[in-house]
Amino acid sequence: MKAADDPIVWDYAKAGDFMIVSKDADMHDLSLVLGNPPKVIWLRLGNCSTRQVEELLRLDFSVVRLFYDDEFVSLLSLP
Repeated sequence: MKAADDPIVWDYAKAGDFMIVSKDADMHDLSLVLGNPPKVIWLRLGNCSTRQVEELLRLDFSVVRLFYDDEFVSLLSLP
């Protein structure tokens, strides 16, 4: 869904009970306006590889897990 418009990604994630992981500030904005579901993990990273994103998510897995389990929180921002 890399090239899909944000509302399509949003609806797909909501329907499938998925979280969105994105570097796109627009997803951050949608999360603030619409709330969850879906939950959004906003990666505040510059240019980086998929491997670097994976490493960040693995490093912060316990935080991601707590975020996932909290029904009231919509947005997680990771550096």
